[in-house]
Amino acid sequence: MSQFALLGKRRFAPFFWTQALGAFNDNAFRNALVMLVAFQMGLGDRTVSLYTNLAPALFIIPFFLFSATAGQLAEKYEKSRIIRYVKLFEIGAMALAAYGFYTHHTTLLLIVLFMMGMHSTMFGPIKYAILPQALKPAELVGGNGLVEMGTQMAMLVGMIAGNSLMLVAGVGPLLASGATIAVAVAGYLASRRIPPAPATAPELKFNWNPFSETARVLAITRADRPVFNAVLGISWFWFFGTVLIAQLPIYTRETLGGDGSVNTLVLTLFSIGTGLGALLCEKLSGRRVEIGLVPLGAFGLTAFGVELYFARHGMAAARGLDWRAFLQAAGSWRVTLDLTLIGVFAGLYVVPLFAYVQARAPREKLSRIIAGTNILNALLIVLAAGFGLGLGALGLDASQIFLAAALLNVLVAWYIFTLVPEFVMRFITWVLVNTLYRVRADGTERIPWEGPALLVCNHVSFMDPLLLMAKLRRPVRFVMYYRIFSIPVLSFVFRTARAIPIAGHKEDPAVLQQAYDAIDAALAAGEVVCVFPEGGLTDDGEIAPFRPGVEKILARRPVPVVPMALRGLWGSVWSRRDSMLRRARLPRRFRARVELVVDAPQEPAQVSAATLEARVRELRGELA
Repeated sequence: MSQFALLGKRRFAPFFWTQALGAFNDNAFRNALVMLVAFQMGLGDRTVSLYTNLAPALFIIPFFLFSATAGQLAEKYEKSRIIRYVKLFEIGAMALAAYGFYTHHTTLLLIVLFMMGMHSTMFGPIKYAILPQALKPAELVGGNGLVEMGTQMAMLVGMIAGNSLMLVAGVGPLLASGATIAVAVAGYLASRRIPPAPATAPELKFNWNPFSETARVLAITRADRPVFNAVLGISWFWFFGTVLIAQLPIYTRETLGGDGSVNTLVLTLFSIGTGLGALLCEKLSGRRVEIGLVPLGAFGLTAFGVELYFARHGMAAARGLDWRAFLQAAGSWRVTLDLTLIGVFAGLYVVPLFAYVQARAPREKLSRIIAGTNILNALLIVLAAGFGLGLGALGLDASQIFLAAALLNVLVAWYIFTLVPEFVMRFITWVLVNTLYRVRADGTERIPWEGPALLVCNHVSFMDPLLLMAKLRRPVRFVMYYRIFSIPVLSFVFRTARAIPIAGHKEDPAVLQQAYDAIDAALAAGEVVCVFPEGGLTDDGEIAPFRPGVEKILARRPVPVVPMALRGLWGSVWSRRDSMLRRARLPRRFRARVELVVDAPQEPAQVSAATLEARVRELRGELA
């Protein structure tokens, strides 16, 4: 099923439109306010500068003050009811904004801006915590991609609408007021269709002190190191994006020589690119949480950030170009392509991180972890503003600030990936498998989403664990022949994936016993373990007899057993059909078509090495 099919499902569509309409209104109101203050009230430059710089601060302050409270509410109470209250609050805020627009009451409008910051603050933890409740695990990446795409498009259209409506001569304030109130009402009506999302921690003791609760929420966010580093990656995305968007107006005017229509064009390119990247995540990840896309996204942000600098830097030779004249100018295609691809790689970077946090964080703490994420996001947004202002004060122009951010991205990405090598391991696995094979997986949803399970599979090539790792939707502990840990690249992958080394009884009985102990401990901890019961790679393409080790594992720890079979790998790269010399020269079957077939779980009391061997043979069929 395509991710777009979710837009026809009640468990997703009303929420999608509710959050998109909210994102539209946030941006429509903010931009309408800026247009009113800057162009229609006859204020001096200093006063306009004061208001335009004060506005972002007023919007971001609630994220520091109320995110922790919002996280508690989302954990303790049913989420769809909270959403309806938040949307009613938005209607009231837009009604006040209408009066402020009509009377040009700037103080009231700034209060409304603070209220809209509260609106976004309260909605944030619910926005991402409700998805794991509403979606199946296989839909999580696609759902996040749609939400990110919808948010980007709604923000873009909201910016354009707020600017355009307010600038209509004579009736701008009325048009802007009518539009924002209508959208707020539409958002409330959509929210009434959201199915109930039960509280995940109804027994939670509510803490009304925002400061002590903020400290507690940040501590919860830091508790799981891999999740926290994913959160840091998300916050870095907001830093990078804020630097980019904040510099775009200056970049448009001074470096591109464009007018307001060119600024709208470059914003549109970045937003469309981000939406496309978000949607691509489901296709590239195979509908699983694939954090291997995160290093790819980080690489793209740096590569095309640097390329954007070389595409156009310095002062423009001509000024005041509209978007048509800009597109016809020499070299403009590079700028448009770079901005679009920065957006694409931004989507590839951030969507898997959100899905990873949702999949790995405990359900009963997810809303508070998202609240902690929002606090850190707000901090990084403030730091991004200071970063841009500081480099500007040092004399750097917008294109040089883009270059600085792109190069800084290398250091930040290196830091995060050093702390969590799983990101790089997944990237290597994703690249190797998708380069060497074309894989069709059938039945992977049969593997239990929670609790321990023992996977058994035939063993055809050295790449089998990587192939399975790339296609199975839960992290798997593979039991590997201990000498494979010395193979370059693969050694890093298997150690990072916490594979379990094993040896034959005659080779090293101590390693064998340690392997059985490690398998039992992993299953006791609720993990998934995969074994290859043949005891080695096939020499002729046929399945060898299964050894009794699988029975010893189940006798010690009875868990569900999932038979699996790999098809079409015999004769591919790294199978034993060819000698090492031939594999080094020319693979026989590059980009081989292979299949993975997964059977339903079986009760441990009903299986033996012989019955599992027979079932795996049946699953594999004639295609070796």
